Amino acid sequence: MTKKILEMKNISKSFPGVKALSNVQLDLYEGEVLALVGENGAGKSTLMKILTGIYQKDEGSIIYNHEEISPKNTKEAQEMGINIVHQELNLMPDLTVAENIFIGREPRDSLNFFINSKKLNTKTEKLLHRLNIKLDPQTKISDLTVAKQQMVEIAKALSFRAKILIMDEPTAALTDKEIDTLFELIERLRKDGVGIIYISHRMEELKRITNRITVMRDGEYIDTLPTAGTEISKVVSLMVGREVTINKKVSDPEKFRDVVLEANRLNNQFIKDVSFQLKKGEILGFAGLVGAGRTEMARAIFGADPYTGRIIIHGTEVKIKQPVDAVRYGIGYLSEDRKQYGLMLDMTVKENIVISSLNNYTTTSIVKPQQIKKAAEHYSSLLKIKTPNVNQRVKLLSGGNQQKVIIAKWLLKNSEILIFDEPTRGIDVGAKQEIYDLLEQLANQGKSIIMISSELPEILRLSDRIIVMNEGRITGELISKEATQEKIMSLATMQ
Repeated sequence: MTKKILEMKNISKSFPGVKALSNVQLDLYEGEVLALVGENGAGKSTLMKILTGIYQKDEGSIIYNHEEISPKNTKEAQEMGINIVHQELNLMPDLTVAENIFIGREPRDSLNFFINSKKLNTKTEKLLHRLNIKLDPQTKISDLTVAKQQMVEIAKALSFRAKILIMDEPTAALTDKEIDTLFELIERLRKDGVGIIYISHRMEELKRITNRITVMRDGEYIDTLPTAGTEISKVVSLMVGREVTINKKVSDPEKFRDVVLEANRLNNQFIKDVSFQLKKGEILGFAGLVGAGRTEMARAIFGADPYTGRIIIHGTEVKIKQPVDAVRYGIGYLSEDRKQYGLMLDMTVKENIVISSLNNYTTTSIVKPQQIKKAAEHYSSLLKIKTPNVNQRVKLLSGGNQQKVIIAKWLLKNSEILIFDEPTRGIDVGAKQEIYDLLEQLANQGKSIIMISSELPEILRLSDRIIVMNEGRITGELISKEATQEKIMSLATMQ
């Protein structure tokens, strides 16, 4: 590392009733990848929003290339060479790669009236070639995979001649092969002198890609450590303020006897002859690579996708044609995309918790607000949802607390069968442990849980039994005491 290009000193920021940041510091060198880690709610996003002009700091200073700056908006930050690639991609699906990268900055004809498409595509082609990104500038965004869309976001950021690039959970939706491609691009950017702030909850990635690790907790700066020679367990303990250990589960399969749900030869365009049993009080893990058909299996059971085959609940075959049928039969579903399918982000915690049970809180179309508030407060307290009150909008909560709101919704509905699809995606280590404890408590109370996860330590930590899928089929089943990462991966890659 050579030249220091960024220093944030004593940054503080408050919102009504909340001190989001208190005297936080961060520095970045040219050609460095700096990991920024911390639990959800630690202040990472707020700090980055101040750097990129979305928020204005209350106190402190930002020194960029030896000059103090205070960007008033994202455009101003971009023009300075500071850009961010958000976890939730911000692209327009019906426009092309070129149109997305240079939107608002397109080359025009001689009269400055019409867009010069030829120049636009040539300019994009040169940019993509420089970054070694193999994409056709004229391809529509909707025709690209998530990984390739992310490459477009990175290219867009670098089209502003970015010297600082912030990447927020860039690998959350990528396969291992796509992650390798992304890391190759990061390495090229590093060699070109771009400073990268890399936000991730995937601890194993830090060793592979970063030079240093800055840890935040509860809106405060904790420490900055060299990646080489630092144990990940130390990073985790700094993040959460305590030691966190995740052990492999070993349970007695004989204690689970009563079959609650049975899937018999479920088929659709994504799944093939899927059959299994779920027993009372059991956590049944579903493992497999991206595209294995696990989510599609869950969506079929919940009535979100059509299927052929039989679903049997408590010994009786049921017809589930739509989600409302599944809910009536006591099934709750926490989607892998909580923001799109699980939550109404602009509505309150209270409204999100009671939405599936609203008919229990109305009489002849008259809503019972006090009972709704009481029920929401009960489950908010029970699940330890961190929110000022139940009237807080859900979009202002951390990822872990958003997950808890969805769980509260299905508990209030008294769902007996719960399907959790990637329950800790995008959630920090401390909040993960809370979700783990919660799932185990629910199982001990007699709830039956199907848990889909791409994280093998998570599968091993929670599952009483593990079913492995590949290309829409079940390729094997393991009980907890015999399961290992190697056995799961062997089944996950079996044809």
